[in-house]
Amino acid sequence: MSKAKQGDNVKVHYTGRLKDGTVFDSSEGREPLGFQVGAGQMIKGFDAAVDGMEKGQKVTAEIPAAEAYGEVNPDLYFDVPKANLPEDLKPEVGQQLAMSQPNGQQVPVKVKEVKEDVVVIDANHDLAGKDLIFDIELVEIA
Repeated sequence: MSKAKQGDNVKVHYTGRLKDGTVFDSSEGREPLGFQVGAGQMIKGFDAAVDGMEKGQKVTAEIPAAEAYGEVNPDLYFDVPKANLPEDLKPEVGQQLAMSQPNGQQVPVKVKEVKEDVVVIDANHDLAGKDLIFDIELVEIA
């Protein structure tokens, strides 16, 4: 039986969870996820887990933060003056917002801290700094 290798287009079903068992994403009830192995479309650890799998094989991959969304980067905390926010926005810690990059692309961010005159925004990925566990089933190799 052939094994998935660099350059292959594959489809997988997966469930991603944190070490405490919290599920953060799953393909259950949806079409399988398609991507090219080794093309950088997936986080490094997920890509590595699929490389070498056979069609129909199931694996559980424990992926450290460094091979997932990286460690929390304090350089991605930004102070935004409250005067620069929409007047009707009442920022609260944990609130999800979107910032526009210079190219117009929207980036999800969250409120880390609310101070008197500024709001501290965290632009790290929600899963940064977290070790992840994925249950993966390879359903197709093309």
